[in-house]
Parts: sequence; structure tokens; C-alpha cells
Amino acid sequence: MSRQRISYPAEYIPDPEAAHQPWLLHRRCMAGARWRPLFRPRFVDPSNLSLAAGRSRVRFVSSIVSAMGTDLDDARERMVVEQLAARGIKDPRVLDAMRTVPRHRFLPSELQDHAYDDGPLPIGEAQTISQPYMVALIAEVAELTGAERVLEIGTGCGYQAAVLARLAREVYSVECIAHLHDRARIILNTLGVGNVYLKCGDGSEGWAENAPFDVIVVTAAMPGVPGPLLSQLAPSGRFIAPIGEDELQTLVRISRKSGQWQEEYFGECRFVKMTGKYGFKD
Repeated sequence: MSRQRISYPAEYIPDPEAAHQPWLLHRRCMAGARWRPLFRPRFVDPSNLSLAAGRSRVRFVSSIVSAMGTDLDDARERMVVEQLAARGIKDPRVLDAMRTVPRHRFLPSELQDHAYDDGPLPIGEAQTISQPYMVALIAEVAELTGAERVLEIGTGCGYQAAVLARLAREVYSVECIAHLHDRARIILNTLGVGNVYLKCGDGSEGWAENAPFDVIVVTAAMPGVPGPLLSQLAPSGRFIAPIGEDELQTLVRISRKSGQWQEEYFGECRFVKMTGKYGFKD
């Protein structure tokens, strides 16, 4: 088989001594100087090829993961600005907590790209992670200063608890679904959240052995306010819950002022129904 003749640019000529390597180009040097190769071949030990390829793959995957992380960080910042601050969330500590806690870590991998969308998302067991705005609103309505002991009814995936943990001294959270309880524990431990204490049980009955609580937050729709929960509230405490029908509720804050219970309302909402002794009866 005849070898095809190679045409070289004017500034390159082949080295006669390298005629057996026609793919190498050589640059013309000063008059009278010998010809020098522009590119020298690099010899690679074949035993290192698989290792080199593996390292290349690791660098490639790492670059993808880094880019994905940056995209999620940007999405979280946009969520804070466009979904929270633009809608009236003003507490800087709440905005900072929402900016810091990685919501995507509490979701199944196939939904992480939607972690900072403006709406709830499924987490399994017919449960959802709440809309970011609702998580922030509940945290703001709680008026936490950092010294409170908080009881959360309905751990779910653990996201609300993680946000509250950045705003309060301690968070006690009860979840009735064992799988969600176990998964939330793993995620919170992985993220290093050390001031959240979890229990698997009937959240509608609270957590009497750790009462009283400065704030009680319910993240499931309730048909009314259970007496046992109010009895676990500190005298100057605040009780926050979505109360109403199974399809539509109102976010309510209940507190005692001058010896009387007072209610404040913060708009309509829709949560998954609470089950248990004091929940909805199907």
C-alpha cells in the first residue's frame, strides 16, 4: 500500500531523519542550524493507561458534580429572593436559614433538580415536602430568637426541622411513619444537625415527657386544636398549625395573652391531613 504524500505549510519541513514519522512537524530554525522537532512524541507506559483513564473519568464526573452544586446554590438563592423576600418574608434569620439549608438533600435524587421550585414535592408514603414559602412563613410566624425549645408535629423528610434548628435552641420532632422517620434521621445526621431530636409515634399527642415547649409547630392539617398539645405549651408559648377542613386550611397562631387564648391568622394553605388520635378520621 502506498503512503499518501503529506503537504506541509511553508514554515514547516520534514526532518529527513524522521521520515518514518511523517506525522511529526518540524519548524525551520536559524540558517545553518539543524532541524528540530516542533512536537516531541510522549511515550506512555501501557500499564498506566487504565489508571490515567480512571483519573480522567473522576475529574470529568467531579466537574459535573461541581457544576450541579453551583446550579443548585444559584437556584436556592433565587428561591430566597423571588419566592420569599418578594412575598413579604422579612426576618433576616429566617431568610438566612432558608438560604443555608440545602432543600435538595431532603428529596429523592430524581426530584433534586426541582428542589427550589415554587411548590410542594412528593417524598413518598403519600406525604410531601412543603412549599419553600410555607416553610419560611411558619418559621417567621414562630418568632424564634434562638433560645426556644420547639416541638414539631410531622417530621416528614426533616426539612422544616432543619430550618427550625438554625433558629431555635432545640427542636423535638414527631413522625408517625417509620420509613420517613428513619430517612429524616439519616439526612439530618449526614448534614450534622445536632440539635434535633426525633421520635416515631402519634404526633397528635405531642411529646409530653419533654414538655413544656416554647413553640409548637404542626406541619399537617388539623380539624381542631387538641387539648393535649396546648397543655404542652409554655405559658408564654405559641402554637402554629394549619387548621380547617381536609382540603383547605388557615395557618393559625394561638397564644395566651392576659390569661385568654388568642388566635391570629396568616392566610389559607393546604397540607396533608394529620392522622392519629386527634387527626382526621377517614
